[in-house]
Amino acid sequence: MTKTDQSTPKQSLKQILGERKLILASSSPRRKEILQSEEIEFEVMHPPDSLEETLTADPVEHVLILSREKAESVSSAVGPGLILGADTVVVLDGEILGKPTDPKNAFAILKKLSGRTHRVYTGLTLLNKYNGKTISDYDCTEVRFNRLEEQKITVYIATGEPMDKAGAYGIQGMGSFLVEKIDGNLDNVIGLPTGKLREMLAQII
Repeated sequence: MTKTDQSTPKQSLKQILGERKLILASSSPRRKEILQSEEIEFEVMHPPDSLEETLTADPVEHVLILSREKAESVSSAVGPGLILGADTVVVLDGEILGKPTDPKNAFAILKKLSGRTHRVYTGLTLLNKYNGKTISDYDCTEVRFNRLEEQKITVYIATGEPMDKAGAYGIQGMGSFLVEKIDGNLDNVIGLPTGKLREMLAQII
C-alpha cells in the first residue's frame, strides 16, 4: 500500500538556486527545455563535440565521466557560478547505444529495441565555482518498447528526430509511439532528471 507523504514540500530548483548563476554545459535542446519549464534563469555553454567520442564499457562510469568532462570543459570560461554537465545513454543487454551515425544505423538501433526493455542512464555533474566543490551522480529509468513494424521505423527515421538522440528516439516527441511503458523518471529519459538534480544541488550549495 502506498503511504501518503506528510513531509514538508520539496523546494523547487528555482528556490534552491536562489540568486546563484547556473551554467548548462550541454548542446541538448531537451535539457534546455526542462530547465526552462522549471522557470530557472541559466546560461548555455557548448562543450566540445569531441567529448562525445569517449566510450567506456560500464554505462554508469561512462555517463559520470562524460558529464564531468563536459562541466570541466567550460569551467575556465566561467566566473562564479554553478556548472551543470550531463550525459545520457541507452543500454540494451549491456551494450551502450549512442547517437546513430546515419539512417541505416538508426534503423538497426530501433530494430534492436523493438519489443524489448532497455535502460536509460543520465549522469549529472555539478561544479560549484563559488566554493570549489564538485559532485557527480546518475539516474536510471527502464523503458519498454512496443513491437515496431519496419515501415513505422522507416517513417519515423525520415522525420529526422532520431538522428541526434541516444538510442535513436525522443520519448517526448514523435517517438512517443515507440514506448509501451517506463519504470522510473520520464525526465531522465529526456535527458535531465530534475529530482536527482534537486538532491545534488542541496548537497553542493
